[in-house]
Amino acid sequence: MSATLSDLKPKIVVRERDYEQILSLAIAVEDRVPAVSRDLQEEMDRAQIVPDSTLLSGVVRMGSRVTFRMDGKGQRQVSLVFPGEEDLSTGRVSILTPVGAALIGLSEGQVIAYSAPDGRLHQLEILTVEAPEKHGEPGSA
Repeated sequence: MSATLSDLKPKIVVRERDYEQILSLAIAVEDRVPAVSRDLQEEMDRAQIVPDSTLLSGVVRMGSRVTFRMDGKGQRQVSLVFPGEEDLSTGRVSILTPVGAALIGLSEGQVIAYSAPDGRLHQLEILTVEAPEKHGEPGSA
């Protein structure tokens, strides 16, 4: 029996509020961006859901500032945001992008493989995660 890409994904942790918002969003955009919708629904299916009051140090959640390495090269820093808040010029990446969907719920040190829109596989390694409340992003609380 061979492993699929889904089988190789690490465990993730998501707060209840983020879980509900992301799952609703994924279902709402199913017709518009089916691949990302499917990826987000799969991420939420395998997520460990925790109460909103749970302190999630070093875990990517909505509003987190994340430093990661893609395909073993360089470093990139982004903030994970909801649609309408994205701005690539300031490093604000929507959850409705393949990178955004891959980042949610990961912890520092974890690695995940994801498929880009062109079908190429990429690998993200989470280097650091800064909580939203540390840098003034929405999503704290």
